[in-house]
Amino acid sequence: MDLMIRNESRTILVVNDVEATRDGIKEMLERDGYCIKTVRDEQDAAVKGQLKQIDLMLVSLERETADVISVARRIRVHAGLSEDTPVIIFCAGELKDNESDVERNIYLFCPHGFNQLRDFIKRLSKRFPSAAKLMRNAE
Repeated sequence: MDLMIRNESRTILVVNDVEATRDGIKEMLERDGYCIKTVRDEQDAAVKGQLKQIDLMLVSLERETADVISVARRIRVHAGLSEDTPVIIFCAGELKDNESDVERNIYLFCPHGFNQLRDFIKRLSKRFPSAAKLMRNAE
């Protein structure tokens, strides 16, 4: 079932292998008006990413951070996402300032709670135009 899109037509793909966490993130971001698509693994993410224009991808998997970064890169390629599509790798570890740029538009983020994650997504949303808006402008 597709959800009503209210947040400037922004769609977020959430890739998380823990159902309770995935459901919590989905519920929180839907309250903020985003259209949320959830998947549990890399293969499902590649398929769902091809079916829907994705504005931002949030990846959190029970793996080593370097492994999750590699997974995020592969999803981006296999789903046909632009390098301009922001990717947040949500981890439980500690980082200086809780945030690090891994490479172009891939961010490693270790929030102390869901509200910090929400704020980070809002900040990124202001910096990157919605893919849906870009598609409308190109028509």
